[in-house]
Amino acid sequence: MHNKKEQFENFKLAISSTVRSLSNSQKIEISFGNQISKSDNATMRLPELNKINNKLNYEEIRAIADSKSLNLRFSNEKTLKRYEPEGNVSKKLYEISEKIRCEKIGASYFKGVKNNIEKFYQKRISGLDLKSSEDKIIESFENYLRVKFLDFRNEKVIDKKLKSYKKDLDSQFKDKINELKNLTLDQEKFNSLISKLISKMSLDEDTDNEEKNDSENENDKQSKPQDQELKNKQKNEKHEEMSIESGVPDLDNKAKETDNADEEIEIEDSSRPDLKKKINSNLGDLKYKTYTEEFDEVIKAEDLESAEELVRLRKNLDQQLLQLKNFISKLANKLQRKLLAKQNRSWNFDLEEGLLDTSKLTRVIMDPFNSLSFKKEKDIEFKDTLVTILIDNSGSMRGKPISVAAICADILSRTLERCMVKVEILGFTTKHWKGGSSREKWMKNDKPNFPGRLNDLRHIIYKSADTQWRQSKNNMGLMLKEGLLKENIDGEALKWAFNKMNKRKEDRKILMIISDGAPVDDSTLSTNTSDYLETNLKRTVKWIEGKSNIELLAIGIGHDVTRYYKKAVKITDVQDLGDVMINQLTDLFVEKNKKTIH
Repeated sequence: MHNKKEQFENFKLAISSTVRSLSNSQKIEISFGNQISKSDNATMRLPELNKINNKLNYEEIRAIADSKSLNLRFSNEKTLKRYEPEGNVSKKLYEISEKIRCEKIGASYFKGVKNNIEKFYQKRISGLDLKSSEDKIIESFENYLRVKFLDFRNEKVIDKKLKSYKKDLDSQFKDKINELKNLTLDQEKFNSLISKLISKMSLDEDTDNEEKNDSENENDKQSKPQDQELKNKQKNEKHEEMSIESGVPDLDNKAKETDNADEEIEIEDSSRPDLKKKINSNLGDLKYKTYTEEFDEVIKAEDLESAEELVRLRKNLDQQLLQLKNFISKLANKLQRKLLAKQNRSWNFDLEEGLLDTSKLTRVIMDPFNSLSFKKEKDIEFKDTLVTILIDNSGSMRGKPISVAAICADILSRTLERCMVKVEILGFTTKHWKGGSSREKWMKNDKPNFPGRLNDLRHIIYKSADTQWRQSKNNMGLMLKEGLLKENIDGEALKWAFNKMNKRKEDRKILMIISDGAPVDDSTLSTNTSDYLETNLKRTVKWIEGKSNIELLAIGIGHDVTRYYKKAVKITDVQDLGDVMINQLTDLFVEKNKKTIH
């Protein structure tokens, strides 16, 4: 007896721990059956725990606990209520859709949760005896969304049970399923769209008419209000067990994005004008979003500091370059010679004048009537090439790494310009530590769940592509300024650089990023998943590398960045720049030439 009681308590303890972990709320209390909570905290009510060896009961409680926990974590009650449709049936379908939205987010990185919910749902739906039209509508709707959103596979028996409403649901939702999937992480947009779709179905009018006809066929049988009320209550409780209850609005929403997308979208949030959710050219990651872009800035280096201060900072950089003067001069000349040598790698053949093509002399020997063939070396100049150097201006680059990056950009800029290659130098950081004005705005707006990127970006233009190095050389010293380097959000910086390059007319475009590792922004990572920025970086890189004509090369300073970029090298010192830049950069030009020589 004591052993069974201990098993019960252990199971309850395990469920409680799981709920608190999944919901990301340590204050939530869990009660079973009619158990009365002894705490003033929010309570999650689960079904009564029966015999410990009752496997179905055990699986039911786990599945319901998981589902409700995901709701607490990912659903905002105010948002849910704002878009709630009219009508009893419509409200139930609306709640089910929100349940499945939250389960989809949770299932993307909690595989065990997905298995628990699917296993119990399979058993529950198989054993249902659907008599009323309302039950059939509700269950058909839930099943339809589970199949479309959670890749649930129906057994033939279930398909047969629910097929009567499948055509109607398809007609309403088929064209909108992909849109709904893309909005899974945007509760407001998802709730708004699903509410409109459900309202269009006019389900409550249909069920009202059916109930009216049924009552007329009862031949004036007297109804018993108290019995009807009891039936409705039981029916609501039955669907409530697997529905999502309203959660705590201030819980941090930590969804992990899973779906890749390649097209561009822009979301306008009419219900919350203060909340700007603009996803512009997200390069393969539509799920990434920003809380607000109101405080972001793209600024020229000369606008951040006075001309006198830039001159002083440039002198500091020159002092570091002084000891490397001979090395840099040799490096620049070597790189220039290599690049210029690549410019003369192909020939035009079968010309009437030029150098005699000795390889074709055999034709003349075989047949004297064949004319002599001449050839000319063809210049392949790089004047239609743009190289953009994007430099990580984060706090972790402070000291030697940022000096190496500045020197690297300086050398590349000077050398490539001699080869008629246009060079653009950009930097990326944030305006503040720990969120700045973006976070303050988020806090004033009741901390909505899953805000996305939550800091003020600062993107710096050190040298534009159409500006000569001599005109911009003082700007390089700005990287050494104390207090400039803060957080780094690499994914958005790459998108910014990509969009700038994409607007230009050069035939050849090479994007070189200099960084010291993973993207980091405390404000964003504390309110989203721990790999939110890293996932966005990987997806952005994958899109640029696989689906654009811009070639991407990464130089990791002190860190290996090959886990993000296919073409990446690591350097630890300025002295390493020689082989790295000469080999990597000239290799890129060789690859391009191979493609263009026929």
